[in-house]
Order: sequence, then structure tokens, then C-alpha cells
Amino acid sequence: MNGHIGVLGAGSWGTTLANLLAKKGEDVVLWAYEGEVAEAINRERRNLLYLPQIQLAPTLRATADIVEATHGARGVVSVSPSHVVRRVLGDAVPFLRRDAWVVSASKGIETDTLATLDQVLAEVLPPPVAARAAFLSGPSFALEVAQEHPTAVTLAARDASLARQLQGLFQTPYFRVYTHHDIRGVELGGALKNVIAIAAGVADGLGFGHNTRAALITRGLAEIARLGVAMGAEASTFAGLAGLGDLVLTCTGPLSRNRAVGVELGRGRPLEDILRGMIMVAEGVRTAQAAHALARRHGVEMPITAEVYAILFEGRSPRAAVESLMLREPKAERWGGST
Repeated sequence: MNGHIGVLGAGSWGTTLANLLAKKGEDVVLWAYEGEVAEAINRERRNLLYLPQIQLAPTLRATADIVEATHGARGVVSVSPSHVVRRVLGDAVPFLRRDAWVVSASKGIETDTLATLDQVLAEVLPPPVAARAAFLSGPSFALEVAQEHPTAVTLAARDASLARQLQGLFQTPYFRVYTHHDIRGVELGGALKNVIAIAAGVADGLGFGHNTRAALITRGLAEIARLGVAMGAEASTFAGLAGLGDLVLTCTGPLSRNRAVGVELGRGRPLEDILRGMIMVAEGVRTAQAAHALARRHGVEMPITAEVYAILFEGRSPRAAVESLMLREPKAERWGGST
């Protein structure tokens, strides 16, 4: 199929994926919301705002014009923050070819509709394009991928042949892509792990150690899987890259924005001050709202998520949240059952 690839979203992850494809010889046009970001990429071969450490491929083109990025594209990679995916893709729809594919590489859940991004794409895209949608997730800090550190991710699609085609498109000697069929599980793993990462950061900010972090990761994974299964995902998906892999990375890695938010909360900084000082989006803050609402809708117990929500939006102190978790009624450990 002839045509370029449009990448929508020039944050660190969008820039990294666009650069990966351009280095493979693909014709890539990267759309940036900020005109100055596009200008800097074209002029200096760097994204000075979101990925300044990386020299970008000389063939990578950037633009602030969404028409230029999408018109005639054989495929589109959607990497906008989750809360603007609906609007950005909606703006792009009039210019999309009906035989184009779309890869969603954003991680989140809409807070007003509680829609996962696969549901958003199904609502926004024309049916022929929506049928050719795939979802990329897994443990992948943008900077480390851009530095060509060995990384493994998952790409989920309903169409197995499309998944294999896109697997080959993104695969490199340092970026290994596995295919999957469980879109809902891959989506929810990538979104909900950000909420648990905030909890892990809070524990670090309070000065707790490895015992606490291990407990949060393990029990956090249990409640992610519990909600996922209630929403139609397969439990086994959460043992893979898009579940456990991404959760471990985001709860432990120093490049995790969501963990960093939690650390500052644990140290006593107000949420508004933390977010005001951040350039890039910490998706877990919005996702905590959506996850809390989804847990109530589906009657699923998610105690860690509930405490993160209480810290973020109800004024609960981090220490009170920890005490609430530890003093809950003693229970047997069951995977996928109540915690």
C-alpha cells in the first residue's frame, strides 16, 4: 500500500515511534499540536520540548497541519494524550483513506464517557478504518526506546493478518513486537497500571521500602485483572507485557511520570502544584477517576485504586490511605477474587 505514515502527537512517545519508523526507511509525517515543536524538529532535528536528548532521523518530517499529516496516509499512529484522542482523530477523519489502518499507542480511559480508547476509535472512525485498528502497549519508556535499548511490547488487533503486518512494520533489532488478540485486556493493562504507579510513588515518597512496593505491584495487578475480566478481558493478558510488564516498569522506573506524581504526593506537595510543574501528561491522574467509576459500575473491589482516588480528589492524606489499606478486614489471597 503506497502512502506515508502519519503520527498524531509529538510528545516523547509519538516522536520516538515516528523516529523509529523513519529510521527504518518509512515516509513519516509527525503532527505536533505546538507549531514551535514542529519547526524545531524540521530545523534542528530535535524535539526540544519533549525529547531533547535524541537526534532525529533526517527524513522525519514534522508539521502542525493535521491535513498534511493524514491526507493520503496509508496508516496513522495515534499518540495524543487520551483525553484529546477523540478530538484529534475526529479532526483527522475527513482526510483518512478508507483503506488506512490506525495504531493507537495512547494509554488511558475517557473520564466523562468511561470509554476505553478502542471504544473511542470505534465511535470516531469510519467502520472500514475502525476494523483496521490496532493497539500498541507494553513496558516502554520513550527515551529508552529512542536510545535503542532492547524493548518488548504487545500489539493487539482483531484482524490477525493486520497484526502480523504491523508487527513487521514496527519490529527492529531493539524493538520486539508480540501480537495479541485481547484488545480490551491490552488497553486496560496499559491504562490502569498508571494508577498503581501513583500508589507506588506515594509509598516511595513516604519513605517505605521494597516490601511495600512489591505488595502494591502484586495486589495492584490483582485488582487490574479483576476489573479487566469484569469488562470482558482475558485474565491471562494481565500476566504479559501489557499487564505485569508495564506495571513493573511504571511502578519502579525513574522515568515514570505517574510514579513521580506519587512521590511528590507522598512528600506532601499538593496535586495542583505537582501538575503545574510538569511538561508532559501523567495519565494516571485522570485514569484514577475513570477506574474508580468503572469499579463502582461493575461492582469490582479495587482498594488501591480507591485510595489513590481519595488522595487525588478527596483530600485524604497519604498516610491515612496506607493505614486504610493495611487495616482492611483480613482475607485469603485469591487471584481475581476479592482482596
